[in-house]
Amino acid sequence: MQSYTAVIEKDPDTGLLVGFIPGFPGAHSQGETVEELVANLREVAAMLLEDGQPKLEAEFIGTQNIMVG
Repeated sequence: MQSYTAVIEKDPDTGLLVGFIPGFPGAHSQGETVEELVANLREVAAMLLEDGQPKLEAEFIGTQNIMVG
């Protein structure tokens, strides 16, 4: 079993949660709840992994608050 970090945002137009796994091509989905989104992302990642381990294009490092003004 492998672990990946997902980024989750809320789409202001649809109200849906949108998530993606940074650097993992094609690993993105959406859902009405966090639970639904995570299940959808897990399913997408599992399907992508059927073709073999992807070469990750980037590695998630973290987030940082930036003060402006």
